[in-house]
Amino acid sequence: MKDVVIACVGKPSAGKSSFLNAVTDATAKVGNYPFTTIKPNNGIAYFPIECPCKRFNKTSLCAPRYGRCIEGKRYVPIQILDVAGLVPGASEGQGLGNQFLDDLRHANALIHVVDVSGTTDAGGKETVGYDPIGDIEWLRGEIHSWIYGNLHKRWGQIVRRHVAVKASTAETLHNQLSGYGATLSIVQRTLDRSGVKDAMDTWDKETVKKVVDAFLDERFPTIIALNKIDLPDSDKNIAKIMRKYDQNRIVLSSALAETFLRKLHKQKFIVYEEGTDNVQTKEDLPDSDLKPLDDKLQSRIEKVQDLVLYRYGSTGVQDVVLKAVDVLGLVPAFPVKSLTTFANANGKGVFRDCVLLWPGTTVLEFADIVHPEIAKHYLGAETIGNRKIGEDDEITRENNIICFKTSQATHSSAAGAQSGSSSGSGQANQASKK
Repeated sequence: MKDVVIACVGKPSAGKSSFLNAVTDATAKVGNYPFTTIKPNNGIAYFPIECPCKRFNKTSLCAPRYGRCIEGKRYVPIQILDVAGLVPGASEGQGLGNQFLDDLRHANALIHVVDVSGTTDAGGKETVGYDPIGDIEWLRGEIHSWIYGNLHKRWGQIVRRHVAVKASTAETLHNQLSGYGATLSIVQRTLDRSGVKDAMDTWDKETVKKVVDAFLDERFPTIIALNKIDLPDSDKNIAKIMRKYDQNRIVLSSALAETFLRKLHKQKFIVYEEGTDNVQTKEDLPDSDLKPLDDKLQSRIEKVQDLVLYRYGSTGVQDVVLKAVDVLGLVPAFPVKSLTTFANANGKGVFRDCVLLWPGTTVLEFADIVHPEIAKHYLGAETIGNRKIGEDDEITRENNIICFKTSQATHSSAAGAQSGSSSGSGQANQASKK
């Protein structure tokens, strides 16, 4: 089992380090992190969702076990993996290519940080006039070459075994792709996406490449973070990239601007609301404890406002993570002891736990994620309005506040276990489900 992990990738000097510093340095981290394993090259990002506490007028009582809730905006933690810098030729072992490609096995989605200003070349060296479209294409090309190359050199053997054991195409591919973190359901979706219907022993090189292409879309959905949007040549490159790629997978961002604003917020020079263009100073809040700004700092803030916040509405950093979560289809779910008070078994605040679920997760599967004892002694479940929901019903954003009913003999222990659940345990179970 493993947690939901989003990998941050990009060539050297694309701004990946700045992006990671910005996205993982939340202004108010709360409590321990709800994840089974935190490695040195992992970080914690927080993405915003609408917390149900606001809908039910319970904002003053909301007490997330992990993350935080500010006036009904809940910041949910998720793991970010810092992947080794990539250079062309990674699939052939250039640079840290082998480490990079091995790291990808642990990721559920990718954030590709691209220097949209064109001021760094393919190897990350300073230049002018570089076309960043090349970065987008060769990142995907390197991953494709890595997987295709591994299949191609053993293709004859793979096909002979496939025919001998009379396996299905999905079963054979799953055996070959499981090393990349692929489940059977991912392989089945890959075949559907590719449109390939021919028998596997008739596939030529182009067919295999087509299937690998579809596999990348299913296994490694990618959000492109166009970084350094405040530099001079960014505008023309943004327009070019927007015309060529799916705009739903592109987010404009300035990691350095986000880092700068968060730093000033911590130092009490400004009040900054992450994910917005809202920046307030001592001049705006004269009765606050904010520190006054000198001319140099005031000028820098105004520059960030003019070049980033007022033009784009935010620095985009938070939107990148939110888009990555959306592309995975993750559903936030809230187990509660009472559908009246929304408290847990210990009564320590409302909506304590937020569990991220893969799409298609059923009510009974959710019960097992919250705690196996609840699933073992499961009697039923209800959602808002005391509406009963079946154990095979899928959890959606419309029925994601759930109270489980268990047998009388185990009710207290199961309820106590429910109150001790965490979003981390939910993510751990759910990641393996996908």
